Amino acid sequence: MERNGEEVEVPVKELAPGDIMIVRPGDKVPTDGEVVEGESHLDESIATGESIPVYKSPGDSVIGATINKEGRLRVKATRVGGDTFLAQVVRLIDQAQGSRVPIQEFADRMTGRFVPAVILIALASLVVWLLIPDALRPILDWGATFLPWVNPEAATPVLAILAAVAVLVIACPCALGLATPTALMVGSGIGAERGILIRSGEAIQTFKDVKVMVLDKTGTITRGEPTLTEVVAAEGVEESRLLTLAASVENASEHPIARAIVDGAKERDVTPGEVSEFRSTGARGVSGRVGDASVLIGNRRLLEEEGVAGLEALDDAMGKLEAKGRTVVIVAADGQALGLVAVADTLKEESVEAIRGMHALGLHVVMITGDNERAARAVAEEVGIDEVQAGVLPEGKVDAIRALQAKHGNHVAMVGDGINDAAALKQANVGIAIGAGADVAIEAADVTLVRGELTGVVEAMHLSRATFGKIVQNLIWASAYNVAAIPIAAVGLLHPMIGVIAMTASSLSVIGNSLLLKRGFTRANPQGEKT
Repeated sequence: MERNGEEVEVPVKELAPGDIMIVRPGDKVPTDGEVVEGESHLDESIATGESIPVYKSPGDSVIGATINKEGRLRVKATRVGGDTFLAQVVRLIDQAQGSRVPIQEFADRMTGRFVPAVILIALASLVVWLLIPDALRPILDWGATFLPWVNPEAATPVLAILAAVAVLVIACPCALGLATPTALMVGSGIGAERGILIRSGEAIQTFKDVKVMVLDKTGTITRGEPTLTEVVAAEGVEESRLLTLAASVENASEHPIARAIVDGAKERDVTPGEVSEFRSTGARGVSGRVGDASVLIGNRRLLEEEGVAGLEALDDAMGKLEAKGRTVVIVAADGQALGLVAVADTLKEESVEAIRGMHALGLHVVMITGDNERAARAVAEEVGIDEVQAGVLPEGKVDAIRALQAKHGNHVAMVGDGINDAAALKQANVGIAIGAGADVAIEAADVTLVRGELTGVVEAMHLSRATFGKIVQNLIWASAYNVAAIPIAAVGLLHPMIGVIAMTASSLSVIGNSLLLKRGFTRANPQGEKT
């Protein structure tokens, strides 16, 4: 930072609003501030999810912990300590986590009411047998004709005790207690085999009722890194020459857009040549000499200042590319515009079919992103997103999730991968993290997709519904078993030892039914069809 006209190093905790910070290329911005001198591109992906570095000039605000990619900046600190952007993100995560209401487990409620009821039934059976045994003995006489363990001649106290004990044994809620955890255990295991890590059974139970799926853009729908997408040569210019000159000059730069152009050229079998007299013109472009040609690459403003001719002929193509959300640079040689090179954050291969699968499940798909409106709309149209909210910062993402919850009920899930998504993942009823994302996002999520593929969301949804279906089957079987067996035991037709065997068989049947989930659950493709 600057202090008394000199540059000195001080701990970040000693910064105060108004201090002037010096941010060199490659440095992280120490704290939130405003550019007072210099221009550069800043990598703000840690905060906004924007994969393309953002141009900054005097008067623009910058976020602490973002990375300066090229030019030297003088930045005035505006917020420090607990007032910074990242500190607010941490607070948002805590607030979102505290606002979550845990789901009451249906099985626990059933068991809590069932046990007292069984004890009362056992006591009632004991009392009734002791008071009016003659009214019940005809039932034993009938049962003795086909049940070898029934003895109508036994003493009344013995029959009363046997009936009460049989009720207690046969109604032991083991099956009810096993119904949920066994299905969850098997479902979680299936998920792990497919790269779907589920943090709790609550997530499975909530996931099945999701109606709205919110997606981040960068790193979730798209790859999260710029890629060469289009090369447009001016009339009379060969595309290979255009790309060779562009890649040759950009090969001397470390800017992400430059790396995308060079990598894209190599994929198209274009080898960059040697460059001399390389020069970076701040954040607006680069120049250099390739062979006998003096090459200039940058935005329109830079090329206009340098007096480059032929720019008007490229305006139509440039407008169309920018409308598609591309970042476009102009390539010129010896004062003449040769064409355009477009870069964009490209879609992941599985994004289109994954979103198609979400629609097949009846989900309303929303994209909430920190990217600009133009880029967001272009991606949304390409993959079939239902609703787009662009230019949204982390606190805005939390508010957007809350608004969707108010509109659609507590049935909103979100998929994200960055620090900027963490608070929103916590606020959502089900947070889903892409496995290749930031650790804080993974920690904030209920479900993690280890493979990093968006199709895992569709598969996780099918798994959630199949697992919860097994839980319901188990609970119905366990409940029906008890409803049928308790009256039989109460009238004395069920010996306690037979009750032990039946109770064990009931528990084993629940376990077996849960294990059938592994055999019966077939992996669904993104269209929701069984394969």
